[in-house]
Amino acid sequence: MELALILIFIFGYTAIAFEHALKVNKAASALITGVLCWSVYALLFPDTHWVGEQLSHHLGEIASILFFLMGAMTIVEIIDLHDGFRIVTDRIRTQDKRKLLWMISILTFFLSAVLDNLTTTIVILSLLRKLIDDRNDRLFFAGMVVIAANAGGAWSPMGDVTTTMLWIGGQITALNIILMTFIPSLVCLLVPLISISFILKGKCEPPRINPAAKRIETTPAERNTAFFVGLGALLFVPVYKTVTHLLPFMGILFGLGIFWALTELLHKSKPMETRDHLSPFHALRRIDTSSILFFLGILLCIASLQSSGILVELAGWLTENIRNEKIIVMAIGLVSAVVDNVPLVAAAQGMYSLDVYPPDHFFWEFLAYCTGTGGSALIIGSAAGVAAMGIEKIDFFWYVKRISLFALIGYFAGALAYIVQYNLLH
Repeated sequence: MELALILIFIFGYTAIAFEHALKVNKAASALITGVLCWSVYALLFPDTHWVGEQLSHHLGEIASILFFLMGAMTIVEIIDLHDGFRIVTDRIRTQDKRKLLWMISILTFFLSAVLDNLTTTIVILSLLRKLIDDRNDRLFFAGMVVIAANAGGAWSPMGDVTTTMLWIGGQITALNIILMTFIPSLVCLLVPLISISFILKGKCEPPRINPAAKRIETTPAERNTAFFVGLGALLFVPVYKTVTHLLPFMGILFGLGIFWALTELLHKSKPMETRDHLSPFHALRRIDTSSILFFLGILLCIASLQSSGILVELAGWLTENIRNEKIIVMAIGLVSAVVDNVPLVAAAQGMYSLDVYPPDHFFWEFLAYCTGTGGSALIIGSAAGVAAMGIEKIDFFWYVKRISLFALIGYFAGALAYIVQYNLLH
């Protein structure tokens, strides 16, 4: 049984890694892999009823992550429908490449922590298309956006799916992960940013003005309302969890409900066409459902390996043979550049219990940093990278030649910063 599960896992992850070559969406591969793993486990395990109980248990944990993602993505889409992000984009006026790179990178770093690295990447790349006409320059900026988005997402419980998973799973707390990983994440950004600044010169030419596509305009008051209420709903989640001790998805759903009701009231007197365009229903149609299904398939797959005991055996092998937490976690971070960081963190959660590593332990904090930033080494190693690859049609080997070295330097510099900081504080 274990051999069969491992083989399915390997073939499934191979299909995910070679998504573009196979021309099969990774969500399909993940769903097939997840369902096959549980099917084989149920068929080969003597007690089918017990397998069903384990699946039901894991499904509760998986659902909390998926509902959180859906809620957060919907809130961001509602803001975008109202052009709320113009509050930020209208204030960027410089054409100097170095200044613009610093502004974009710092903005991405902090915006990613508040929203998430995937959504931030999409928003910032849309912004770059309005600021930079030359595609080669825009690709270079896009590569730096991937690094900045992943670094920014690593120090916030809402900035990266893996950090959110650790937060929901109880391995980290919101305030502590911010305090302990902010400086390492900032170092991870600043080192490649300073390095790239030395080779970047000249000015960016803005794109030529084309006739604007027909769209429904919103008033400044509506844009401001959507922006600040939406961000408030996202920022409310850690407060809600601290006060009620309920899972974060409850807070995000509550915030979405308030935002939804406010949006309906805001446009109740407008024509039907306008209300439909600005409605949360339209926002729900725009969210990336394939990404949510991808996470579902991956989490189902990892849950089957955890229930079958394979991950426990792997944890024992790593502990017995490597015996160094720092090396183990840094290796997991680098592997996340090849394999999506979501299954790696899910596997670590299954391999190492809270009895061995209690909440806010060095292991979990360092894991949040490494898996959040290690994926920047390759364009397919993170959700932000995959988004950039799709939007700007970035070639895999172009990224390896131009960006990967900077990403690796930043990754190791940030890891060193975390280790030094931890030793000083403990």
